[in-house]
Amino acid sequence: MTEIANFVETLCGKPVLVFGLGRTGLSVVKTLKKAGATIVVGDDNMQSLLSVKDMDVEILEGNDREFSDYAFLILSPGIPLTHPKPHDVVLRAQEADIEIICDIELFYRIFPDRKTVGVTGTNGKSTTTTLIHHILHECGKTVQLGGNIGTPVLELDVSDENAWTVLEISSFQMDLCPSFRPDISVVLNLTPDHIDRHGDMEHYMEVKERIVELSKSSTHNVAVICNDDVHTQRIYDRAKELSLRTVTEISTLKPLSDGVYVEGEYLYDHLEEEVVKIGDLSSIPSLRGIHNYQNAACAYAVLRKIGVGSTDIWAAMNTFPGLNHRQYLVRTINGVSYVNDSKSTNAAAAAVALGCWQNVYWIVGGRQKKTGLDGLEEFFPCLKHTFLIGEATEDFADWFDKYGLDYTRCFNLEKAVAEAHEMAQENRGQPGGAGVVLLSPACASFDQFKSFEDRGDKFAAFVNALEE
Repeated sequence: MTEIANFVETLCGKPVLVFGLGRTGLSVVKTLKKAGATIVVGDDNMQSLLSVKDMDVEILEGNDREFSDYAFLILSPGIPLTHPKPHDVVLRAQEADIEIICDIELFYRIFPDRKTVGVTGTNGKSTTTTLIHHILHECGKTVQLGGNIGTPVLELDVSDENAWTVLEISSFQMDLCPSFRPDISVVLNLTPDHIDRHGDMEHYMEVKERIVELSKSSTHNVAVICNDDVHTQRIYDRAKELSLRTVTEISTLKPLSDGVYVEGEYLYDHLEEEVVKIGDLSSIPSLRGIHNYQNAACAYAVLRKIGVGSTDIWAAMNTFPGLNHRQYLVRTINGVSYVNDSKSTNAAAAAVALGCWQNVYWIVGGRQKKTGLDGLEEFFPCLKHTFLIGEATEDFADWFDKYGLDYTRCFNLEKAVAEAHEMAQENRGQPGGAGVVLLSPACASFDQFKSFEDRGDKFAAFVNALEE
């Protein structure tokens, strides 16, 4: 595209340093290199460096360039910017006073006039982002999906200037966006997560809050904020007080005099003078549970702000297939559901899943977060048995011992699936329904798997191999 070539010309021959050669880093290298930029790359993993050996790029290690020579540093969001301590490449860039950005910020600088929806929050980002994309597509709009989900943003086809680009934005990415602010910003919820990377909850919230700051290039400047928790309530109050954007309030806890809300299981639109009852969210299988009601309400508000009618939004919402690894029904055997909620990487996400089911045979564990399983005590009545996996096994065993709950140390996922299946099938005639074998780990996956997707895929494979 001419915009990319034009942007590279503004660099005046200065090289770009790309550190971290995951999928997004490689997309930056390919995009800028094709447009004629000089690229220097670095990565702590030697195998990653081998992936660019035929791409005519310079390697940081052993390079004699001064850091001040670089136009900027494109940093992989997975590399520590501030906590637990800044990576050495970050310190060197800061000493040289060069900007540190991510691919989303670069996208904005190349395509400042493209219309964007940005979704952030602790939980529900992927579902909400995908749901917004799905509805826009079903309603005949040109739309692209990317960011922290799916295709890297620089690989999206944004040649249509009237198209919408819907982006999932993590706190790590937002921390690397000094100027990008979406046209329509969505804040879903905030609970303690990634505290090891942000230092404390206050800084985590401050990074998330940046998404509702004023966009200097937007004619929209809309914020959709669900204020169901104390942290998003603060963001909502500040956005209203400072008149940063046109703010739409969302709630699943109370009716609103101006906004979109859920009461019982019904979605209501009170954006205009009259309240409109939109539909029963419990009738949509892919949007089961209060957390998905929050996602649906936020998505609905975004589409209304874009100009899509409520009838069209509701019809498209009813065709949403759901998202793998987010309470995704893998299989039903003799009435027992086998549900993949591998995206549940913290206790708050697990709480959402546990609150949707009765007679739960819960597979939990992995590399635990700081909060452990605290806060999940209210779901004890839903549990039939718990199966522990991964690094957290002994710590979680101690936690369950404290409350006198039954569990089995399985250590690995294959054994956990087999034992949960056997127990669930034996007990399926009990009151409360046949039950559910639920993988909702409340932990990161990296102790035994490449990613939460890898963990979920293996769960599905084990489940599909079970005999009826």
